[in-house]
Amino acid sequence: MLYFQWLILPLYSLIIIIAMVTVLMENRQPAKALAWLMVLALVPVAGLVLYIFFGQNISKRHRQLMRERSLYGKLAKNKTHNDVVNADGQIELPLKANEESGTIGDHLPLIRLFSHQEWAHIYKHNEVDVYTSGKDFFPDFIASLKAANHHIHLLTYIIDDDNLGNEVADVLMEKARSGVEVRLIYDDVGCWRTPNRFFRRMTDAGVDVRPFMPVHFPMLTSKVNYRNHRKICIVDGVEGFIGGMNIADRYVSGTKRFGWRDTHLRLRGGAVRGMQHVFLADWHFVSREQIVANDYFPRIPADVSNSCMAQVVTSSPTSTAPDIMQGYVSIIQQAKQYVYIETPYFMPTETVLFALRTAALSGVDVRLMVPYHSDARFPEWASRSYVMQVLDVGVKVYFYKAAFNHTKMLISDDSLCTCGSTNVDFRSFENNFEANIFFYDRNMAQRMKQVFLEDLRRSVLINDVKVISKRPFINRLWESIVRLFAPLL
Repeated sequence: MLYFQWLILPLYSLIIIIAMVTVLMENRQPAKALAWLMVLALVPVAGLVLYIFFGQNISKRHRQLMRERSLYGKLAKNKTHNDVVNADGQIELPLKANEESGTIGDHLPLIRLFSHQEWAHIYKHNEVDVYTSGKDFFPDFIASLKAANHHIHLLTYIIDDDNLGNEVADVLMEKARSGVEVRLIYDDVGCWRTPNRFFRRMTDAGVDVRPFMPVHFPMLTSKVNYRNHRKICIVDGVEGFIGGMNIADRYVSGTKRFGWRDTHLRLRGGAVRGMQHVFLADWHFVSREQIVANDYFPRIPADVSNSCMAQVVTSSPTSTAPDIMQGYVSIIQQAKQYVYIETPYFMPTETVLFALRTAALSGVDVRLMVPYHSDARFPEWASRSYVMQVLDVGVKVYFYKAAFNHTKMLISDDSLCTCGSTNVDFRSFENNFEANIFFYDRNMAQRMKQVFLEDLRRSVLINDVKVISKRPFINRLWESIVRLFAPLL
């Protein structure tokens, strides 16, 4: 037994050294690299297991597949752009002089940033419904699915085997049997608790169901760490849904611990085409099937003719840059009056944290809303130390107390707003596949601002650093320790 121990110890040490060298050679951001080095050095065995499951970068094979997915998405956008630019109200860049005035002209650098990096076209003529409750959203969502005539494209991080999940599944199966094309992408890790029979039932009924980057033992490696967190649905290419709501009972009725507050949008108009591009690019990745037929990109309905302009923007770990994070930083830096942010998890990268602090010190009214209690303990603990850092420079921090607030939203200067799946944390900005919609429209920004102000009525303002700093020393110490691992959460 002693001989066995002397054999295992050097072998384990060698593996740890190799893993630490690998982390260093990958040239990650210093904060993330140091966090993994600490885990490997200070947490025996468990640290190595965590690194194998969650720490490795995407394998070369999957990186190549994702690059192909990105290239396919860009080519598909370019093809449909050439075919339908005028009919769909899509605006070509550079903009014409009369289109540069007003709201859109104020945000041309941001629009061009997204356009150049992700080929994210900007569309006018968008009609938007805003939902702030699952009880209001899901009846309309299900009614829209039932009305589908040509196709339903659904991409979700979570679909549970519960009452709501089965109700949606039943509708998808019914439409598939009636001849409607139904495609479903679900995230394999997000749906770990959903049994395979739930998806087999849909497959048997004619629904084309695909998991995103499925994880199987014993090959449980880097794929666990890179998840598709997007929530998008397109019905007949005419109506689209995007926001923060997954498909599970808790999004309607909450949990045993707390209620649930979230935001989701329904769109008709040009931006639905942008959502379709996102779905079809992800579909190509999971199925290798190329879909670019014009049947999936119908013209804007005649009754939608307003000037609301929008871009559907994605980010992923294989992008050349963290696109949505860059967008957030740009908005914060360019804000003149205010920036309001709601996020369920607040563990910002140093770049975003610096932008928030700079804006607040420059006199911009920066307000941040986070849940009073989170659905995950470690992110809640880690976020408290970040809250301290923005409080001491004048950011107004609100704890939403009425429920767990899962909303991901940003509004600035009554002229711009965004909503989608992106949290203000390392994982959303760097590891996940995310999708947000950005609106360049005063009316839309003011509508979303009213949502924020309504949430303020159910929140408590933490306007004094001493309120948090007076908490027990052991609590503050633990939160600071957990913060060290924020890049990994």
